[in-house]
Amino acid sequence: MNDINASLLEETVPGGGHASLIVRRGQLLRITDLRGGANVSMLLFNAAEKSERLNLPDTLKCQHTAKLTKGHCLYSDMGRALAAIVADTCGWHDTLAGVSNAAEVLEKYGQGRYQELRNAFHRNGADNLLVELGKWGLGVADLLMTLNLFSRVDVTDAGALSLAAGNSKAGDYVELYAPMNTLVVLTAIQHPLDPNSEYAPRPVKLTLHAAHPQVAEICRTSCDENARGFINTERFFL
Repeated sequence: MNDINASLLEETVPGGGHASLIVRRGQLLRITDLRGGANVSMLLFNAAEKSERLNLPDTLKCQHTAKLTKGHCLYSDMGRALAAIVADTCGWHDTLAGVSNAAEVLEKYGQGRYQELRNAFHRNGADNLLVELGKWGLGVADLLMTLNLFSRVDVTDAGALSLAAGNSKAGDYVELYAPMNTLVVLTAIQHPLDPNSEYAPRPVKLTLHAAHPQVAEICRTSCDENARGFINTERFFL
């Protein structure tokens, strides 16, 4: 199984911060909510061919769920598994609400300029992700579907969305195993549906480990679609 002692990277992403890295085939990325109430808006790409990226509608459709948690895969638009959720103490991650932009942050939290607040200035998810995308030769056209880790969004019969309170506690984590070389782009920013009127994004910790492929069996065997998805992924490396 995964050797938790074989740590390759440990990094804290401050609230409002952003990061990106390639999780190589056979590695495991753990993302930990340090204080509780965190939200991580995340994009995934095939590191070798970045036109292949996370496709949330296909991810949900082929696994017959809108609730992503342990045992589920995160699929690309080519039917390959970019990541497998092999551990999850939180239990629910949002696939519906997207990411905040500058206008939404200004309207909700008011003016928060660097000139007055320095490093505590108000950031937004879209711009944070664009900063990281630019480091890999990507841009606004690549800012598509975002997965919001640690956040649960409830939907009423009328289609109204609301953020569930208390979904993630301090110390909750999710582990993503990479069946292929996967570019992960993320920002630790408040969820766009967060009702809190105070700008207060929470920090998260990233830890990267070597892992044994067996750790992903819970995902590979959870449904026939995932078995085929892993086969599609392995064919990419023939």
